[in-house]
Amino acid sequence: MSKETTNHSLRGHHHTSDYLRMIGVPEILPATSPFDPGYDPANLESHLEQSAHLMSILKISMACWMVAKESATRRKVAAAKKHRVPTVTGGGPFEVAVAQGHLPAYLDLCADIGVTRIECGEGFTEMNLKAADVIRMATSRGLDVQFELGKKHDGAFTDDGVTQLIEQGQRWLDAGALQLVVEARESAKEVGLFDDSGNLNRAYADRFAKTFGFHTVVFEAPNKPSQFALLNHFGREVHLCNVRLEEILRVEIYRRGLHSDAFSHDNLRPVAPKPARRSTESLEWRMPLYAE
Repeated sequence: MSKETTNHSLRGHHHTSDYLRMIGVPEILPATSPFDPGYDPANLESHLEQSAHLMSILKISMACWMVAKESATRRKVAAAKKHRVPTVTGGGPFEVAVAQGHLPAYLDLCADIGVTRIECGEGFTEMNLKAADVIRMATSRGLDVQFELGKKHDGAFTDDGVTQLIEQGQRWLDAGALQLVVEARESAKEVGLFDDSGNLNRAYADRFAKTFGFHTVVFEAPNKPSQFALLNHFGREVHLCNVRLEEILRVEIYRRGLHSDAFSHDNLRPVAPKPARRSTESLEWRMPLYAE
């Protein structure tokens, strides 16, 4: 048997998951929530086919799903469900519904479309409703709730502002919210944890992480600098959201220390496994592959 024939016969016996384990990459639970800004259903379905196993929950656009053809929106939600990826709506439509006095109708629509969760917030409006009342209305329709912390137009966080947001987040958790999202908009500049140059305020980020833990607090990371900064600081366990679908694989190789910029970080670089000892039997088995 020729070397070429032998190599061909081995195809399908070697797998990426086995190789990653071999080089020290740990198995990681999904910790990225990608953001669909309004892609067509076929595009979204392709991303789900490729990366569903890396997604913690899929955010279905901003309000785009409301103005897109309804059958397309339902197709996208159904595709995510097929791949066992839960879905969440963005916080903007919730705020508009509350401001316009039609929150019940909005919740009815979300439940009928089939999303798993809604995001609530006060990013550009003020809400008079109590957290417990909102969550009661949502759960009665089979919807989970997450709450977004921070204003969209008030600039970067301050010391007092972080204290107030932590208190607000705890109220929503006590009322039944499952997770909290830290605002960063689409720029991650001069908003939330990021200054006007896009630098991460690590001390403020630590306050959220220490108070709530990575299982509960999720950090918006809409671009490469914000994604890398949060992963560099916290390591692979940090939960990121608002990552564009086409960037999820880049985020995940960085999380696993497989990106050139991540490999030098001890909290991301794979732990080098001990060299495996080859037995005489295994060497004898391999030799004929190259002897011919």
